[in-house]
Amino acid sequence: MPDTFQQLADAVLAGRPATPDDALAVLRADDAELLAVVAAAGRLRRAHFGNAVKVNYLVNLKSGLCQEDCGYCSQALGSAAPILKYSWLSRQDALGQAAAGLRGGAGRVCLVASGRGPSDRDVTKVAELVGALKQEHPDVEVCACLGLLGDGQAERLRDAGVDAYNHNINTAESHHDAIVGTHTYADRVDTVEKAKGAGLSPCSGLIAGLGETDEQLVEALFALRELGSDSIPVNFLMPFDGTPFEGTWELTPARCVKILAMARFVCPDREVRIAGGREMHLRSLQSLALHVANSLFLGDYLTSEGQAAQADLELIRDGGFVVLGSPEERAQRPVDPAIRRRGAGTDAVPNA
Repeated sequence: MPDTFQQLADAVLAGRPATPDDALAVLRADDAELLAVVAAAGRLRRAHFGNAVKVNYLVNLKSGLCQEDCGYCSQALGSAAPILKYSWLSRQDALGQAAAGLRGGAGRVCLVASGRGPSDRDVTKVAELVGALKQEHPDVEVCACLGLLGDGQAERLRDAGVDAYNHNINTAESHHDAIVGTHTYADRVDTVEKAKGAGLSPCSGLIAGLGETDEQLVEALFALRELGSDSIPVNFLMPFDGTPFEGTWELTPARCVKILAMARFVCPDREVRIAGGREMHLRSLQSLALHVANSLFLGDYLTSEGQAAQADLELIRDGGFVVLGSPEERAQRPVDPAIRRRGAGTDAVPNA
């Protein structure tokens, strides 16, 4: 079987897309074959992303108080999870939070607000924040995550300097109605399409551990490939007390790595991000997971604490990886040829 995974990597590198059967074979690999799966998927990761890790930082602009009933979410309607709840951060506070993430090594700031979707006034608020953020940090990438978008809102965010828009499909269409009732799967796809149509980089991913079948995990990943998601956050359910998924523990560290490897085989040239639940579910296999994934969140999440940011950076370094955009990563990029401006045809002294 290990040879089969290498053959699959050969085929994908040669341009043959992975099939649903291929994805199921990766997901259902025996735990004894885990290193063989990682070695094969790691070839695709290295081919497209080298040893770089993209570091993202979340800023929760508005926490809790959401009218949607997503069963997995600690911020949802009906959730009794004892999380922080607050309305919009001031611009100064939001800029301070973003700056902290950038100082810590992040290259992308993800601005998130709970709720079904933004009002036009909310979009104005975020647009002004993005303008101020880019004035202070011109090179920062900004991803917005504000819920379901209305007509024209994606274009306004693009014009304000937003680079990407996140809206996860979360699960397979065939499983969607089992986890939420206040919006449809089609609503989520529509928002991703609005973002794409406006020229924003689409960021959409999933949550594993929601009671889905293996086939539904595969279904979700192929839907993300079809949607053209540039960045695929792979979350692992954090079963908050006070939510319908309280006490739900379906994942093992090895299964989480196989889910990430499956994502790499299915979407070899897309950013595969280890997202929420990383520390809780991958545990000691976090470093191994970076051999197939090429992105993670630094520090804390929206309503839960992550491990220390310094530990995240050590995780990257200890695995032999470098932070995308860091001096170490820039130093290993190919150097463009230097145009000759001396010797023949010039008045400059030849290099002899």
